[in-house]
Amino acid sequence: MPVLGRRSVLIAGAGLLAARPALAEGNGPSNGPWAIELFTSQGCSSCPPADRLLGKLARRPDIVALSFHVDYWDYIGWKDRFASKATTERQRAYARTLKQRYVYTPEMVVDGRVHQPGINDGQIDAMLADARRQSPARTTPQLVRAPDGALTIRLAAAKLESGPADVTVFAYDLQHSTPVGRGENEGRRLDNFNVVRRFEIVGQWNGAEAHWTVPADRFESGQGLAVIVQQPDHGLVLGCAKIETGLAG
Repeated sequence: MPVLGRRSVLIAGAGLLAARPALAEGNGPSNGPWAIELFTSQGCSSCPPADRLLGKLARRPDIVALSFHVDYWDYIGWKDRFASKATTERQRAYARTLKQRYVYTPEMVVDGRVHQPGINDGQIDAMLADARRQSPARTTPQLVRAPDGALTIRLAAAKLESGPADVTVFAYDLQHSTPVGRGENEGRRLDNFNVVRRFEIVGQWNGAEAHWTVPADRFESGQGLAVIVQQPDHGLVLGCAKIETGLAG
């Protein structure tokens, strides 16, 4: 049965402007940065506490915090303007990888390893502790933003235990405030943080020293950018970084 306090849906089928990464390259397993992905909806009355906590996590240098708005609650009275099929499918892919029977909101996924609703500090601390215990040495990408807005991603050589990894870039809006006129959150003004608006796999990494450049036209002015290095098919996260300086606009 779904856990009390979260909404659930059964799964169908089962000169460059340089910015430092969140932490220096070559971090050990206890330092991160750690990827925290929140799956949320403005149509879900259980989500605002997790949204607020993600806003706090977004300020931490050892966390890459991203908010993905799902579309499967749009029918209950309020259409979430940030929801998309792509973000919903990312959550469903995690559910398959993590062997969940259903998707639910709010859901925080830490490092592709563990998940909880993420509605209190205790749940988040426990997930981060699990990720620290399970994670090998981090592969932290270096992110560099050019004056024209292009993003260069650099990875140092490292030994991969499980084959090539996906390198995915995420563009996100730092904050939005939305008055909700209908549905479960009718009458509330909801604050959402690090709202993902676009993401794409830009390459695969085989462990050799490598770099990729993503053109500026992939992003909008003022957006934050994050990169997650992850085993294919939404597997374990090997490393991540974010950049919110050197942005145009």
